[in-house]
Amino acid sequence: MRPFDYVEMRVPAKSQYVGVARLTISGLASRIGFSFDDIEDLKIASSEAVTNAVQHAYSEGEEGEVVIGCALYEDKIEIMVADHGQSFNFEETKAKVGPYHDQEEGAFLREGGLGLYLIETLMDEVKVHHQEGVTVFMTKHVEGERVEEDVETISS
Repeated sequence: MRPFDYVEMRVPAKSQYVGVARLTISGLASRIGFSFDDIEDLKIASSEAVTNAVQHAYSEGEEGEVVIGCALYEDKIEIMVADHGQSFNFEETKAKVGPYHDQEEGAFLREGGLGLYLIETLMDEVKVHHQEGVTVFMTKHVEGERVEEDVETISS
């Protein structure tokens, strides 16, 4: 028996499916017992990873898909977002992006850089592999107060 449950979904590489992935990850994270703040962090980081795949992996008019896999442990979630489109040099992209406070006043972070910065800031561990496309592995540990696992639903 595996020490984790694994949930995987494949969505078309279209922007309207980013919300589907985001809501699914939110629901899975709440089942583990993440705090509300950590669930928001997970939603932002996963949205950034899926959005990056949707916007940059496939050329105009090319049909593609994004694979989102979630390994659910008792004390953490591991999220994988993968595409099979164009790859990028993660270290090179990361080197071009600095902390927000180092930017000139009113200047914007480079396109795509803010997403990578957010993912690294909000998640406990981030790994990027690129072979036939890009695969982003993100890990978040359950810390502090947890959402109660057996809360009764009250409807009005």
